[in-house]
Amino acid sequence: MSITRPLTPPSGGARIVGKSGGSLGPGPELMTAATLDGDKVLSNDGDDIGKVKDIMLDVRAGRVAYVVMSTGGFLGVGDKLLAIPWDALTLDLDRKCFRLDMSAERVKNAPGFDKDHWPSMADQTWASSAHQFFGREPHLNPDMELDVDDGEPGSPDAPDAGSVKL
Repeated sequence: MSITRPLTPPSGGARIVGKSGGSLGPGPELMTAATLDGDKVLSNDGDDIGKVKDIMLDVRAGRVAYVVMSTGGFLGVGDKLLAIPWDALTLDLDRKCFRLDMSAERVKNAPGFDKDHWPSMADQTWASSAHQFFGREPHLNPDMELDVDDGEPGSPDAPDAGSVKL
């Protein structure tokens, strides 16, 4: 099987572009999270901006919520972690990486956290701010309502989400 066109993801999914290797095994539509660990992430200007560190699951909704990307630092020291909404990424089969439709400079200014101080990702205020920065609609628990500002992605006017200024 060969994929040559961008696949339209189901609601909240990542896009897939490029050609698969014709494998009859898993991927690219279905694969283990461990397969993606360490994959590089490229900015829209082609710069290597980080690597996949973790994948966060929304257990109640049964879907991937975020890719935690490690950026900066050296050999794991001084890394900044970013929680990128899953649907903000495109899996590029030809380059064997993820692409984020954002410039490397903008990613440098993205709100992040360190390995010892993770934000409460289940908090709807934090989720709204994180999704706003990356230009995505938050995936809400249907029992909760949230007023989301449709401002420019990455806007310095994004709300403060706990200890992480977004």
